[in-house]
Amino acid sequence: MRITTALALAALLAVPSLGTAESNFNVNVNLGVPTPPPPPRVAVVAPRVVFDAPPLFLAPSSLGFYVGVDMPHDMVLISGVYYLFQGNHWYRANHYNGPWVVTRYEQLPAPVRRYKVEKIREYRDHEYRAYHEKRDHYRGKHFRPGREGKEEWRDEKDRRKEKRREEREEWKEHKKHGHGHGRD
Repeated sequence: MRITTALALAALLAVPSLGTAESNFNVNVNLGVPTPPPPPRVAVVAPRVVFDAPPLFLAPSSLGFYVGVDMPHDMVLISGVYYLFQGNHWYRANHYNGPWVVTRYEQLPAPVRRYKVEKIREYRDHEYRAYHEKRDHYRGKHFRPGREGKEEWRDEKDRRKEKRREEREEWKEHKKHGHGHGRD
């Protein structure tokens, strides 16, 4: 009823009077609660994380990905990409020293999203205790960036060594059967 009366009054006032050359009239009707202004945008600054030496990563079997240990950061490594949780934000980088880029939670790999940060820390701490206690006999997966080149070089050296051994065995077998002495 109140709205109808207000609209009727507005319509009567909107009719220009004959004696007025020009008139301006505005009617604003607001129903309901006004929408609040959008929240201010907060700029997230990428952290500066620097290690003097490559950090150690362990892979608790419960998680299925590597977690950084013995560091003041929550860092995980999955598929060659590093993820850092700091200041309630996730960041990603291709190197453990960054540069770090803000990453939305939805962009994290599914195995990382499966766990809350607190649970990741719990698994990390448990695995690190096991590693620390059995360092020389630790059977779990571990990784220290920068050593992959040395491991590849060692693997290549072992492959060359194995190939030479096989070639020697072939030559011995060849000689054993009388080949190579002009008896063919």
